Amino acid sequence: MGGTFDPIHHGHLVAAEEARWQFDLDGVMFVPTGRPWQKPVGVSPAEDRYLMTVIATASNPAFTVSRLEIDHEGPTYTVDTLRRLRAQQPEGTRLFFITGADAVLQILTWKQPDQVLTQAEFIAATRPGFDLESLVNQVPGAAGRVHRMDIPALAISSSDIRGRVARGAPIRYLVPDGVARYIQKHGLYRGPTGVPSDLPDPADPPDASPPGHGPQ
Repeated sequence: MGGTFDPIHHGHLVAAEEARWQFDLDGVMFVPTGRPWQKPVGVSPAEDRYLMTVIATASNPAFTVSRLEIDHEGPTYTVDTLRRLRAQQPEGTRLFFITGADAVLQILTWKQPDQVLTQAEFIAATRPGFDLESLVNQVPGAAGRVHRMDIPALAISSSDIRGRVARGAPIRYLVPDGVARYIQKHGLYRGPTGVPSDLPDPADPPDASPPGHGPQ
């Protein structure tokens, strides 16, 4: 599951656990983006985003967090990340990319979209009424490689959380307690204009689905 996770919230965790259950996955690896090429500025430091993700997922033994992207120098691209992940897995491993349906529909803007679809299947978290079928019709190779996943409706997004922190509004119950404490301790998202609160997170299911997607 890729994303900026800026910050990670309960919507991400619900989507990950639902994907694990619906698709009988062995586990879910969270991959915080390093330097996403589609969001070159305004993203919190990678180490902060990584540590918040570790804190948020620590209680679930099926969840792990990878430094694959944040330790990579230069811009990160989904196709390159998936190639590196696949090279680390045993032969025949079935690899899935979990993200929001909105992000999947943006796949044509990603680097080498046809190669992305050959490296992994997609699990697209959707909200009621979202048209996912258009992707299959628009993107060569998408048929059979993109799977719909309906999840409980959680109207939570990272961009909204950043804005709430900037305004001094509560974020309790929107993010894990440990993440809320980390944000407070390190003074994240407290700029005068809420920067980067106005930057959407492509990995926000189900209402602000990326990007993120995930790593672009």
